[in-house]
Amino acid sequence: MHDPVPRLPSLLEAVLSVGTDLELRATLQHIVDAAAELTDARYAALDMTDPARDGLKEIRTAERPDLTSPPRPPEPPDLSEPPDLSEPSEPSELVVPIHVDGELFGDLRLTGKREAPFTDEDEQLVRVLATQAGIAIGNARLYETARQRERWIEGAAAVTTALLSGESAADALMTVAERARRLAKAEAGVILRPTEDGGMEVVTASTLDDPSDIVGAMIEPGSPVLEQLLGGEPVFIDNSATDPRMTTHVRHRFGPSMMLPLQAGGRLIGTLALPRRRGGRPYTAVERLLATQFASQAALALVHAEAQHCRERLAVYEDRDRIARDLHDLVVQRLFATGMMLESTQRRSAGADDDAHAILGRAVDELQSTVQEVRTAIFALQQPPADAPTTFRGKVLREAAAAAAVLAFQPSTRFTGAVENLLVEPVAGRLLTALRRALAAASRRAGVSRVEITVDATAPLPDGRPGVRLTVFDDGDTGNGRAEGGGSGTTVTWRSPL
Repeated sequence: MHDPVPRLPSLLEAVLSVGTDLELRATLQHIVDAAAELTDARYAALDMTDPARDGLKEIRTAERPDLTSPPRPPEPPDLSEPPDLSEPSEPSELVVPIHVDGELFGDLRLTGKREAPFTDEDEQLVRVLATQAGIAIGNARLYETARQRERWIEGAAAVTTALLSGESAADALMTVAERARRLAKAEAGVILRPTEDGGMEVVTASTLDDPSDIVGAMIEPGSPVLEQLLGGEPVFIDNSATDPRMTTHVRHRFGPSMMLPLQAGGRLIGTLALPRRRGGRPYTAVERLLATQFASQAALALVHAEAQHCRERLAVYEDRDRIARDLHDLVVQRLFATGMMLESTQRRSAGADDDAHAILGRAVDELQSTVQEVRTAIFALQQPPADAPTTFRGKVLREAAAAAAVLAFQPSTRFTGAVENLLVEPVAGRLLTALRRALAAASRRAGVSRVEITVDATAPLPDGRPGVRLTVFDDGDTGNGRAEGGGSGTTVTWRSPL
């Protein structure tokens, strides 16, 4: 047995080196390299007992001088000669366990010592190194956990700030998916929302590639995964490609995954899925915990953002309702009174001056048209701007607004008669289709600067039956410069019985 004192400086240097880095992987690499250097071993490796805990499977030495020609395997024993039992043979492999906080972390394995087998002195030195390594690994774990927690907390705070800044619902979900994907170092960040039939559908996906094949993927009702998610339980999957619980058509692309419910106040908003690439590193227990906490924080931020958006919409509705009341109580009444005075003047001037009589008639018609348009504007103000219209008037106004985006101006719209009571399906649907086609044709004509839409539920058909008439006029170039009624522009007319 050799005197260990001459090797004491090397041991002290090795002990100090394993604690020079707080990053876990770097710390483990220092341990393996120091053990190989201390014992003059060609090969050293650290096998973890629980790879999933830290996301690391094995740490090996960097290539050492003799690793280019691996050591020859030991010669098989000569069975023709009886073994020499006088002295035990020294080991060609040295295995020393490393414990962290009283638990076995892994085994430090060394083989291929250059000049002789490993000695008791080598084992003693490596055991001292292993004791110090356990302390260094514990410190590195604490540091790594603190850094991860700090990153996830900062990410949750950034998401909350972004959501409360007034983003739309779609942008809010993308913000959550994008930030979670980066924090988890995942291949994709996916948001699923419950469907009416009891399943779940991917509505938002953040990936480095085109996410179009992911958006729209379904988890069918009755899936075991779905039952857990709808119950508010997280689901952790080792391999999405082979797990029988996964049923989406894109599962073969991914490996380890987390599916975390976005739930706040007992309300399930959706699910945040964070799949890693196939064959990727499994999620650690710390990553699962931090991601679950992030999902809870994100869900709470989504609920608060939605409530803030509702309050802002309510303020808009109240303001629009006030404007509508002012228009109805002041403007319409004054216009109506002015029209009555002009009609009275027109009747008194009948026969006195034909030109003045005609001018008064046109003024009365213009006032009546203005009253109709103001009433239409009042009705539009009373509609929720972000919701799909449910009334016939609202649907007509929606088509006009859609055309305005192409025409670069708002078409005027007039209604005559009780359109809400008289127009029902399927007549209302056919009228909207005809309107959509007429507006599309008008948008393709050159020189259009004015479009007028008129829906008249009091226009009888030529055979006398009650009917509805749709008229869409535009002043664009028709090619011959004449409209259906004789003026410039184009008039499209559609009729149907009620």
